[in-house]
Amino acid sequence: MPLNIPGLLAPFQLLWNPRVVLPHVVVADIRQLDFLALRKAGYRGAVFDKDNCLTIPYKDSLVPELQGAWKECREAFGEGNVLIVSNSTGTRDDPGGIQAESVSYYLSAPVLQHNSLKPAYACISGIRAYFSSLRNPIKDDELVVVGDRIFTDVVMANRMRRRAVPKPEEPKREDEMSLRERAKGPLAVWTSGVWQKESMAMRYFERQLVDAICRWTDSSSHLAEYQKAFTKPLPAPEVDKGEKLSMKRLWSMLRKR
Repeated sequence: MPLNIPGLLAPFQLLWNPRVVLPHVVVADIRQLDFLALRKAGYRGAVFDKDNCLTIPYKDSLVPELQGAWKECREAFGEGNVLIVSNSTGTRDDPGGIQAESVSYYLSAPVLQHNSLKPAYACISGIRAYFSSLRNPIKDDELVVVGDRIFTDVVMANRMRRRAVPKPEEPKREDEMSLRERAKGPLAVWTSGVWQKESMAMRYFERQLVDAICRWTDSSSHLAEYQKAFTKPLPAPEVDKGEKLSMKRLWSMLRKR
């Protein structure tokens, strides 16, 4: 993967905007996201990272465990409204867009072609250009941005938040706003689990940083509302019949003793 200068510079934004690293929702993986609830709340499109979010790093096919959730996501948002934005696939390191074409085929979703890596503002411009070009354009505050890295995916989502502009009419109180209106931009979703261990020291630092800033800015209760509204429990792991029989046999042996 190329040196990500925008990602390396992102921590400096903490000096004037520490909340830039705070996700609205934290899940182990996308199976915990309630896509129907997101759609009902007014979210119409989604941006997904690829590596360790949807696929094993540097692989093109979807992680098998995510098949059901990925289908639910694409059905909820509709054809063309789910975009893959990766810092490997579709970049300068993907000559001719060969890998992007392969990923698009396996995931049944378009891949953004971009030269500037997340969370660069140039990459954000590319995302906006894509969604504004759709037959039914999608605005920033109608997007869900999902990824496994704080300084790329979450920072990028928060950089897309609109700045407050004074309006002549009486502004709504926060308790009168919907969760989507309060976000003032894309919903930032952090997938904290990994399908293959990668950059674990950095991931540990990111988690500690998010926890510290969440406490320092007293954001826990505010973010808990998003967590409750848009997540569901992870499905129970499937146990094959052979394993069930083994467990029963073991239990019977223990009882005999």
